[in-house]
Amino acid sequence: MFKSDCEGFHRRNFLQVGSAGLLGLTLPDLLRSEARAATKDKKVEAKAKGVILVWLAGGPATIDMWDNKPEAPEGIRGEFKSIDTSAKGVQYSECLPKMAQIADKVTTVRSLAHTIPSHGPATVFMTTGNKPTAAIQYPSYGSLCAKLLSVPKGIPPYVSFADLRSGAAGGAGYLGTAYNPFGVEGSGGGGGEKGGATMRVRGISLPQGFSLEDLEKRDKLLNAFDQGFRDLDKNGDLVEGLDAFHQQAIDILRSDKTKVAFDLSKEKDSLREAYGKNPFGQSALAARRLIEAGVRFVTISTGGWDTHSNNFTALKTRLLPNLDQTLSTLIKDLDDRGLLENHIVMCAGEFGRTPKINKNAGRDHWARSMACVIAGGGFKRGYGHGTTDASGMAPATDAVTPDDLGITIFKQLGIEPNTEINTPTGRPMLLFREGKVVDKMIA
Repeated sequence: MFKSDCEGFHRRNFLQVGSAGLLGLTLPDLLRSEARAATKDKKVEAKAKGVILVWLAGGPATIDMWDNKPEAPEGIRGEFKSIDTSAKGVQYSECLPKMAQIADKVTTVRSLAHTIPSHGPATVFMTTGNKPTAAIQYPSYGSLCAKLLSVPKGIPPYVSFADLRSGAAGGAGYLGTAYNPFGVEGSGGGGGEKGGATMRVRGISLPQGFSLEDLEKRDKLLNAFDQGFRDLDKNGDLVEGLDAFHQQAIDILRSDKTKVAFDLSKEKDSLREAYGKNPFGQSALAARRLIEAGVRFVTISTGGWDTHSNNFTALKTRLLPNLDQTLSTLIKDLDDRGLLENHIVMCAGEFGRTPKINKNAGRDHWARSMACVIAGGGFKRGYGHGTTDASGMAPATDAVTPDDLGITIFKQLGIEPNTEINTPTGRPMLLFREGKVVDKMIA
């Protein structure tokens, strides 16, 4: 049974790359379809190598998380007390004690806002940095990373465990299907002799009973046929380009790097327990292993944040303890390994929720004020950016938009905001239509 949100959209794994057949040369076919795509990218000094996006699907009540209003009137301030954190002047909800301990490692953005209180379009805005439009589908951050940033041989550039809304969000948009994420099968959360610790990447895992030797024999046969066509083809450069994409797919299958990254049994059981022995916790651990292997962008997700009713019960008993454990462990683990300095962790949802509590003890959609946390990759540590007004209705100082966040993240990745990308048809597109770099957030 798939979960659905209040607007009736099904939440499911939206990643369909390579879902059919025998390697099926599905990945090469996807790559071939985009062989002509080109970029005009402008590089600056990169402070970050990759990104882990922790997605809170449904719109989290950040007023009860990162931007509590304990002095607000009854009916707004909520049920949770505020606690001091390890970051000077920054307080979190009492339900986030572990995050409070490591707040000195993160930037807490308390003045994030936009104007789209609908799940689908807001998800697109937050995951692409471009306001959605019917005229064109913009690529997700992960797809942009897959396009603009190189990866080691045999490593997929963009992997997603996410439960983002199907459709435009999380996908490659105008870049084409070659830059869609690689989807993940298996949670690594339990069961089996080693605790069900192995995950598989859909589209680059061999079918059951089909060995790498079988694949290489098939590839050799295909090459023999292709050579005959190549001799007849006047556009040899294009054919060679297609062959290179095919080789990329074969390289991923031949490599042990991705397979090893997904084998969580390699980790101490105490660390797996610290992340949380559940799909969300284990996907976060796998995300850390993937960025160690050279993957540029990983999306993980936990849903259920659409709290129109019983907001405080859901947050206190289920949502916040789970997030607190996993997110704090991920950030601390990255920092302990020296990886946080040059990798970014961003935790956000599509919008926030109303300051005013409704009759069902819930909060409704509210995009005009929200908060998120960002760690690593040259972002300031122990910093609270911006404020909202006394009732949490709107930003009061240093307002930030989703496109501001996107531009700032990609600046840290070494990509200038005015970078242009050519679509497969040759149309030049700006990376971000609007927004500005938020210098105050950069160390």
